[in-house]
Amino acid sequence: MTVGAPSSAGATAGNPVGNANATACATLVDEWIRCGVRHAVAAPGSRSTPMAIALAARVELALHIVHDERVAAFVALGLGLDRVPAVLLCTSGTAAVNFHPAVVEAGLSNVPMIVATADRPPELRGIGSPQTIDQLDLYRASVRWFHDARVPDEADPSSWRPLAQRVFSSAEAGPVHLNLPFREPLVGVADTLPEPIGPRLPVPRGIAANRPVDARFDQQRGIIVAGGRHEVPADEIAVLAARLGWPVLADPSSGCRSFEQSVTAFDSLLRHADFAQAHAPEVVVRFGRAPASKVLSQWITASGAPVLQVGGPGVIDPERNVAVFCSIADLATLSGAPGTPWLARWRHANTLAETAIDTALAEMPLSEPGVARTIAGSLADDVELVVASSMPVRDLEWFGGAAARAHSNRGANGIDGVMSTALGRALSGRPTTVLLGDIAFAHDSNALLGLPARAVDLRIVVIDNDGGGIFSFLPQATALTSERFEQLFGTPHGTDIEALAAAHGVAVRTVSTLQELAVAVQARGPSVTRVVTDRAENVHHHDLLNAAVAAVQR
Repeated sequence: MTVGAPSSAGATAGNPVGNANATACATLVDEWIRCGVRHAVAAPGSRSTPMAIALAARVELALHIVHDERVAAFVALGLGLDRVPAVLLCTSGTAAVNFHPAVVEAGLSNVPMIVATADRPPELRGIGSPQTIDQLDLYRASVRWFHDARVPDEADPSSWRPLAQRVFSSAEAGPVHLNLPFREPLVGVADTLPEPIGPRLPVPRGIAANRPVDARFDQQRGIIVAGGRHEVPADEIAVLAARLGWPVLADPSSGCRSFEQSVTAFDSLLRHADFAQAHAPEVVVRFGRAPASKVLSQWITASGAPVLQVGGPGVIDPERNVAVFCSIADLATLSGAPGTPWLARWRHANTLAETAIDTALAEMPLSEPGVARTIAGSLADDVELVVASSMPVRDLEWFGGAAARAHSNRGANGIDGVMSTALGRALSGRPTTVLLGDIAFAHDSNALLGLPARAVDLRIVVIDNDGGGIFSFLPQATALTSERFEQLFGTPHGTDIEALAAAHGVAVRTVSTLQELAVAVQARGPSVTRVVTDRAENVHHHDLLNAAVAAVQR
């Protein structure tokens, strides 16, 4: 019986190698579909022909062709944020190397991904054959599993479905690299596929031994820090916070900003020395990775409070102050501070701070914090937001308010692939807005290739300050001459954002007010909206906002 692919009576005769390639790939794809894969991303190439044809043949799969391999990999990452891996395919050679940044991010953020790299067969490796590099274990520690498959015409067909199951199961916890060598001819006809082998089996994994949360951590002055990529349902964190009577300091990627216990202006509050000292914690419970705020992490470290870390991704202990790695169930022994004024004091301070931020923003011209706050408050509930891991993620965290919610690639904290990640979200069927700077936009501009033809709702907002705005907040800005700083860190590039978008056929406009921006981000994409700011003024705007928050805490 043929499963998932057409049969041909004479398929094996005359083209055994090509048909073996086709049958092996059709089997892998069929099994991945049975496991739940629904998206594939492929960059064009020749050596990957057998797998590309197998992916394109299945109506159950949405196949997205992306010309640039770096873009393709981040698109697959964006699709994988739904916790189901997309298949990512490229030809042999340096194409596979261009996947690497996204594979690193997926590995650090536990994003599922099946990386399928086509390769030359063993006899063509190491002899100078064109478009051939050493692809074995190319991504090393960034992937959960690597496998160099046997050439299909030498492999046992009964091994193909177990291999597909192993790849899928391993990819549930992060990226997996499957290297696929093919001999020519690369085009063939799939013969009868091996029979399905039953439900997939999970990959055995070690169970982390949690240390019990003992009485020495049961303090009244506790805080909950909610960061990105935690795997605890947000409502369970809300229940815990309510039971303990502790404030929740949540970043926009945590899904916890709208809680009654949430303190959204924590970065500005903790910049006020008197407030920071008066509210020093005795214990910290952190979910997922740490927020972007360096002020928050330094304050926790200075307090000497032990950190109870709940979940990853990976090992999260950047300040080396985690006392216990535990589950949320292990926190049941904590009694917290219900009935005390601890939480009320935090909430009162946060209310004053948010009012001060609103007032200050209304009195200043268009600003980058105002852009972040406006976007957070303007997006409909069904629109996702992706932000760059530079100033946009910080502005949204610090000044976005309770409505702020977003994904940011904070595993490696790179600016590459921001638009491509957002494109992956949009290709999954969700209206998506992405907020990024001009350098991140230019760096990932190949995500615009063919964008109008994709018919996706992707709304791109570019803060154009002609350079690297985040560096203006660092000591380099005052330690160097302005000329040297601009050469090494400001790095103005003069790119015409409007012309670049228009060259790809994408609708583009420049807005000069926050009211215009609010209207623009509510319109269906694809589109590019440009907001012009000044890097030096941006530093001043941040200082004014933090001063306004400090003033109302006295």
